[in-house]
Amino acid sequence: MKPARIISRCEAISASAGTSRVVGINVWLYRMGTPGSPSRTLIHRKRPVFNAAGDGYNTAMAPERRYISELVPNESIDEVFLVRDKDLRTTKKGGLYVVATLADRSGTVTARMWDANEAIFQGIPTDGFLRIKGRTDEYKGTLQIIIEACRPYPVEKVVMADFLATTQRDVEAMWSDLLEIMRDIRDEPLRLLIKKFTEDQALVAAYKKAPAAMVMHHPFMGGLLEHTLNIAKLAKVILPLYPGLNGDLLLAGVFVHDIGKTAELTSDLAIKYTDRGQLIGHIVMACIWVQEKADLLTDELGDVFPAKTVMLLQHLILSHHGEHEYGSPKLPAIPEAFALHYLDNLDAKMFMTFNAIDTDVDPSSGFTAYMRQLETQVYKHSDKL
Repeated sequence: MKPARIISRCEAISASAGTSRVVGINVWLYRMGTPGSPSRTLIHRKRPVFNAAGDGYNTAMAPERRYISELVPNESIDEVFLVRDKDLRTTKKGGLYVVATLADRSGTVTARMWDANEAIFQGIPTDGFLRIKGRTDEYKGTLQIIIEACRPYPVEKVVMADFLATTQRDVEAMWSDLLEIMRDIRDEPLRLLIKKFTEDQALVAAYKKAPAAMVMHHPFMGGLLEHTLNIAKLAKVILPLYPGLNGDLLLAGVFVHDIGKTAELTSDLAIKYTDRGQLIGHIVMACIWVQEKADLLTDELGDVFPAKTVMLLQHLILSHHGEHEYGSPKLPAIPEAFALHYLDNLDAKMFMTFNAIDTDVDPSSGFTAYMRQLETQVYKHSDKL
């Protein structure tokens, strides 16, 4: 075998567990300069794999997946990942290497393949699945994967539950709790407006499924609902403390502030922006939908929906990111808008801090790795005094 090129061959992979031999037709991409034969002994986990005849699953050989959140530095891996993105870069000495973001349902990890070339880069699918042989490493306190060999993996063999991260909470119970809080709205126009949204079955289905973000917070199926319910519960806590707040307006604002994410993001294989999400965005879409529902109520009831109510609700949507640099077209200008912004930010930051602690790769360290989103390291032991 000549090492300094892409190798395309039929590879017989010998399994070390049991006496069966698992054979697959694999087209592997090896980094340039990989010495020796590409045949490796697999790391076995109890998960179905195709048998030699290719006619089904050999459950006796079924290995158990190790998720990204379970990986530790300095271990060999042979696993399938979803490729979120990839980039071909140049070293200081002029060589090429690949940097990719890999994902499964537990999170993401950066992977590098040194001594690469354009053909290797083109052979790695984006938003597709990749089987990787390599090892884990630690770089500046963060886990990474060093790829020795890889090949595209057919989607029909993928167990999708391994890759679609979902909320750990009961979706129907969360939806019921959110509707119960919305029933506290006493203002008739606002109550009818929210009802218009909750009676839209296609929208409700998307609301229950949508992530809250691509990466920053609640980036999983059901994340939008979980995030919104958390904010609604927080709003109920602060309303008695600030009697000057219009509780009906704040609760309605909580429900619709991120509703545009049901159309902004898709999570079929990986969380990514839709065309509407890229060109319009969830903030603008939510404002449009509020006006559309108000117009429907005007047509159905024969009374003009209060323009001031629409304006104030749209202001909450437009300003809830709090700063122009974070995507808000307008800054908060009413008490309810400030409340919504800070409650939204609080829940997002709480998710990020606890997630940083839970997924940190160095259990011996008192601090997490540096979190760019939080501009700090998070101390992991404040729960124990």
